[in-house]
This record gives sequence, C-alpha cells and structure tokens, in this order.
Amino acid sequence: MEAIELGASIRTESGKGPARRLRQKEQIPAVFYGRGQDATLLAVNAADLMKIVKAKKKNIFIKLHIEGEKRKEHLSLLKELQVEPVSRRFTHADFYEIRMDHKLTLDIPLRFVGDPIGVLNGGELQHLKRDLKVTCLPGDLPDFIDLDVSGLDIGHSIKVQDIAVPEGVTVLDPGDVGVAMVAIVKVSVPQAAEAEGGCRAGRGRRGSEKRGSLGADDASDRRLTAARRLLREMCCGIGKSGPPVPVEQAQCGVPRSGARCPAAQHIP
Repeated sequence: MEAIELGASIRTESGKGPARRLRQKEQIPAVFYGRGQDATLLAVNAADLMKIVKAKKKNIFIKLHIEGEKRKEHLSLLKELQVEPVSRRFTHADFYEIRMDHKLTLDIPLRFVGDPIGVLNGGELQHLKRDLKVTCLPGDLPDFIDLDVSGLDIGHSIKVQDIAVPEGVTVLDPGDVGVAMVAIVKVSVPQAAEAEGGCRAGRGRRGSEKRGSLGADDASDRRLTAARRLLREMCCGIGKSGPPVPVEQAQCGVPRSGARCPAAQHIP
C-alpha cells in the first residue's frame, strides 16, 4: 500500500457561501472522519489533489498533514470525490481515516499478463471482470493483482477461484464467477453485400408489380374498345360489312364515314 502526502487546513465555516469562496481561492472543501470520531472540516489545495488523482485513480491512500494539530499525519483513504459535471473541477472531497489494525473491504484491479495461446490461434480474449472485491489489513492491501492468461486456449476460461492472491488477502467474490476467456471469433456477412441483395430483391418486386399493372391496363383498354365498336354497330352500322347506311336511316344521323358515334360518347 502506497500513501501520498497532502497538506490540509481546518476550516470553521460550512455552507454554500463559504465553500464557493474557498473554490475561488483554488481550495476545495473537504471532510475528514473515521470510526468512532467526529468529522473534521478541512480545506485542501485543488492543484495538489488533482496531481494525486491523475497519478493514481483508484484506492488512493493519503497521508493528511493538518495544520495546527500536534499529530503529524493522518493516514486516510480518499472515499469520495465530487466533480462539477461541466468544468470537471473538484467540488468536495471525503477522507476516511485508516487504522492499521482494522480490515478494509475494497475492489482491487486485475492486471492481465501474457498473450493467450487461443488468441495466437485466431480467438479473442474477453475480459469478464476487471477487479476483485477483497478484505484485508491495510498493510496487506496490494495495488493490483496479476493474472496470467498466457495458457488460455480457445473455449477455456479463468474463474475467481483460479486466481492466486497475496497472503492475508481474502476474496469476497463467488468462486464460480468468470474473469477471462478466449472465445471463437464470429465472421459476419458484410453489410454492403446485404444491402445490395436487398436492393436487388426490391427492384425485382417493383418490376413484377409494374408489369402486373401494365397488363391490367391493356385488358381494360381492350374491353373499352370492344364496347365502343358494339355501340356503333347497334346505332349506325359503323364497322359492319356491307353497303353504307344512308344518313336518313342512321339512328344518330352520322353516316358510315368513320366519325365517332354520339351514342358512344359516354364511354371514355
């Protein structure tokens, strides 16, 4: 366990107004608390805390040096850090006091080591879990746990129960939970080919529908033509074989001259 030093000062005011004035001075309002003790209001330098967080983003142990106290340092864990959503500036920090004789429960990151055999054979390494929940004394707490995955072949996996942890560390996660595996890489049909096939099918359907529509129009035209011819034959003999019908004998007064019969005008 590595602890980083950070200076702090006691503040006497609380609330939104004093906190806003602190931030204007590049200070962050904070609180320090522990088991069986009252919380202490603190202020810490924003730039110093930013450097610590950037250097180590998880399980940050800090030695707090509080001005005006007889005790030189307080070992603490950065329990919570509040961040402003837009500017990403720190707005508040919580420090929890650590006692070396009391166990802690924390999530420890896993560090995957080696190149799996299955990946060399065409498989894909999948990380099912990236940390372990453990409990131990502060002095036994590791920064990370190494996990060798070089022996993983395609279809094989590593579970929580297969991980070797340092002495004094107890894993709280169920042993049958998977941590890493090498899976077969699935080959999918390119989307461009699928889209081209869909376009071809769509053009075929539209062509069939168009041909069907044209066929129906042709049949309708033929029926109308036959109806006109029948009416003209009934009215004035146009279209019949034989001698022309005199004008005075035609029912519509139109001789057999090819003119359209008025009796058929209602038909388009």
